[in-house]
Amino acid sequence: MKRGASGIGEGRMSGDIETKLRGPGAYALARQAMDAMEAHHVWPTAVNFELWTHYVAEPDSPLGREIARLLSAGEAFTDTVADELAAAFLPKAKLNEQIRDAGDALTKELNAVSQAIQTAQKSSEVYGQTLAGASKSLAELDAAPDLKAMVENLSVATKRVQRENKSLEKRLSDSTSEVAKLREHLEQVRRDATTDGLTNLANRKAFDEELARACADAETDGQNLTLAVIDIDHFKNFNDTWGHQTGDQVIRYVASVIGRVGAPPRFAARYGGEEFALIFPHEGADVAAVVLEEIREEVSSRMLKRRSTNDDLGAITVSVGLAQMRRGESAHSLMERSDNALYVSKRSGRNRVTSAEKVASAA
Repeated sequence: MKRGASGIGEGRMSGDIETKLRGPGAYALARQAMDAMEAHHVWPTAVNFELWTHYVAEPDSPLGREIARLLSAGEAFTDTVADELAAAFLPKAKLNEQIRDAGDALTKELNAVSQAIQTAQKSSEVYGQTLAGASKSLAELDAAPDLKAMVENLSVATKRVQRENKSLEKRLSDSTSEVAKLREHLEQVRRDATTDGLTNLANRKAFDEELARACADAETDGQNLTLAVIDIDHFKNFNDTWGHQTGDQVIRYVASVIGRVGAPPRFAARYGGEEFALIFPHEGADVAAVVLEEIREEVSSRMLKRRSTNDDLGAITVSVGLAQMRRGESAHSLMERSDNALYVSKRSGRNRVTSAEKVASAA
């Protein structure tokens, strides 16, 4: 499960791929992508085609290295995996954020216009009252008929403007309500784009963003921050034996345990395949290790059964690696140390929790 150098903080896809797809070699590139998908038994869906075109065009890019890692690990290239890769690496994944920002800006503008109209309406009302008072005074003073007629005409015009302002205000209110509904819908779309469809945990893209933010906050505040990486043991063999649907059942079960323990302010995510990540803001490695032991014990305490046949699947175990952020450490380095601790757990027999700090002190 060792991930390549595409870790946290690296850039997304370069613009070179767009140039290649509009050049003489585009058809050859497309055929390469199709051949590669067929060789690895990957269905040529639109998302898969885009991913694999990037892969064959730029194998050393972050996406290219991640697909190569998945292939070398023998992991199935499922629709869920494809969606995760698309959300994490493809430029279109940024669209939801841009739409949300546009919605925020539009709402602010509408609010500003609404306030301006309300102010204008109040001024118009005051002006109308002033004209009405002047008309009354002129009537009492028996002023010239022409002057009284002029004032009455102005008063009628003012009332007409007031009615139009009220109508405009209603239309604006209706528009503001529609924009609010649109923003709510866009926010739901954004949440869907950052949520793993199988487990309902955060996906890789959301995790990358949250870890970068958490590291920046910890650096600013001088608070503890611990990161854990959790991997289901022998999952490939299990998946090959029982099939992907049962494998998904296992992933959902493990995710439910991690998600419950990783409720906010902690942050739980499915990092990819059978691997999960858990961020512990304001918590040190010793505290996090106790929590992770609870996760490990709870996961292995249940004997799962296959839903379709009721066959006994046996106990599921997980291996865990964790690291506490060092002063000035990058998110990429923290992830790498957590990952290394995970591999110590794997090499030491699996079904255990290993702290990077203890590994370093024992070296």
